[in-house]
Amino acid sequence: MEEIEQAVADAHRREWAFVLAATARVTGDFDLAEECVQDAYIAALDAWTRDGVPRKPGAWLTQTARRKALDLLRRDKVFRSKMPLLVEPDSEPDGTEMHLTDDEDAIPDDRLRLIFTCCHPALAREAQVALTLRLVCGVTTPDIARAFLVPEPTMAARLTRAKKKITAARIPYRVPGAADLPERLDAVLSVIHLLYTTGHTAPSGGELVRADLVDRAIALTRMLLALMPDEPEVRGLLALLLLTDARRASRTDADGRLVILEDQDRSLWDRAAIAEGRDLAVGAFRTGRVGRYAVQAAIASLHAIAASTATTDWKQVVALYDVLLRIWPSPVVALNRAVAVAMVDGPSTALDEVQRLGEDDRLAGYQYLPAIRADLLRRLKRFEDAAEAYRAAIALADNAAEREFLESRLAEVVDSAAGRSSGG
Repeated sequence: MEEIEQAVADAHRREWAFVLAATARVTGDFDLAEECVQDAYIAALDAWTRDGVPRKPGAWLTQTARRKALDLLRRDKVFRSKMPLLVEPDSEPDGTEMHLTDDEDAIPDDRLRLIFTCCHPALAREAQVALTLRLVCGVTTPDIARAFLVPEPTMAARLTRAKKKITAARIPYRVPGAADLPERLDAVLSVIHLLYTTGHTAPSGGELVRADLVDRAIALTRMLLALMPDEPEVRGLLALLLLTDARRASRTDADGRLVILEDQDRSLWDRAAIAEGRDLAVGAFRTGRVGRYAVQAAIASLHAIAASTATTDWKQVVALYDVLLRIWPSPVVALNRAVAVAMVDGPSTALDEVQRLGEDDRLAGYQYLPAIRADLLRRLKRFEDAAEAYRAAIALADNAAEREFLESRLAEVVDSAAGRSSGG
């Protein structure tokens, strides 16, 4: 039974977006589609235990979910009225059994349809991003709430309103034409970037990285680049993801413990990904239309080519953060800039900036604010203040690897404070 449960869990990570997108084709209602997909996964536990795991789990799940959806729609006598809402005319099923596959050609198309549907301009930007993370990526509502720094009930309500608006506004389920792509591009890129961030450092759980989300974000960006090859920000985002993910193998040790940048074994970094990322970043800059992702990719590139933390061109990093703040004013960007300032002007100067940022309500509950403050205080040998800040960061940390790292640093500064008070 444990083996079957793992197979279902693996299928959820890999196939959720495809199964939901295919089911949405016949329901015209995302709530109903989600219900049918969830029922399909539940049915899989029993069927796969009895009959074994199918050769193509995604196709089995899709067939089961769509059959449930068709049965419900027929039973409720709304099949004909629901169908036109999302389904394209040339893809409308005739009620006969569908021969489904889970080949690689089908999955990207449906995922992109779903992303562009969720990122329709009729929806507010935050709703676009949150809805795509939930429907396309299967990110849980609590994790989305953490990413947006809002309570879980607030996020749940936003998701419900957004799904209802898609149905009420009859938003079509398709990749828009070339003329409509640009107005949705920024939202789509924001979604993919947040998806990657959610996978790069999982908001909760025992592992630092959710590789399935990271790989999905990179794959989606490659699809977008194929769709929009002349868009510099698509190049910039793919560059950023590749350059950042190139460090994946070095971010934890053999026991799964977090390893910070300065302690990482750079020989483990993926040099092919770094080379591709740098080429993409250079290509984005050459267009003369530099956006936030290209600038972030340039920052990541400076880290990637440096032999060590100490030899990184930190002055150039700070200068790029200054550019980024002009393009994309954000307290999180300003906080990241303060980390670079500490390497150029020292921790005291950086701490002053972090203290000012602490007054920004938008960073309330953001765990990296007290974590960065704690590290700066530690470097200034203000151990008691550092301990207080580490405790605040630990209280906000839901990821086990990050929490364990912060607890180890807390123990260090507590020991240092005790040694100082004893005259040791």
